[in-house]
Amino acid sequence: MNDAQHTRKAILAARDHLNSEEISANSEAIRQRLLASDEITDAATICSYVSFRSEVHTLPLIESLLARGKRVVVPLTRVSERRLDLVAIDDPANDLAPGYCNIPEPREALLPRHLVDPQDLDLIILPGSVFDLRGGRFGYGGGYYDRLLAQVPGAGRIALAYELQVVDRLPLAEHDELLDRIVTEKRIINGNRHR
Repeated sequence: MNDAQHTRKAILAARDHLNSEEISANSEAIRQRLLASDEITDAATICSYVSFRSEVHTLPLIESLLARGKRVVVPLTRVSERRLDLVAIDDPANDLAPGYCNIPEPREALLPRHLVDPQDLDLIILPGSVFDLRGGRFGYGGGYYDRLLAQVPGAGRIALAYELQVVDRLPLAEHDELLDRIVTEKRIINGNRHR
């Protein structure tokens, strides 16, 4: 196991030890901090991951964005093509179903009518396993979001993370994409993407 894999595994184990009350309270603090940001105010079309297991919960965020009149897009994993299709949703309760690895994803019935071109995205809200103070990100090893980010360099990039997922510096690879911001329950970290 290399250093990156070890770091990812250790941080995910710590995240998985958060209890449901900690996850809910931290997720709410992160949601409130994000909703107050200019990036949310200025964006019309926002892609957000749908949370799974111990990730920062995003369903309340998605509902808040929809209530504000935002066009909300969520990813549909295409494993054989190693890509994410982007699908607009209106009602998470009806539009999402268990998908790849049991992660909630858009129902196939929404396609192709609700398929969204990545170039239409103003902002992408990402998950991840570990983040650093430069805006570096380790995902889960599949590279799906790195490929999406490379397609849309003009879209804003914000990750949601618990403070325990943030380290000083990650050993990033050339293909790893930097973020604009990381929002935790305690702070907003400004990344180095445009510096």
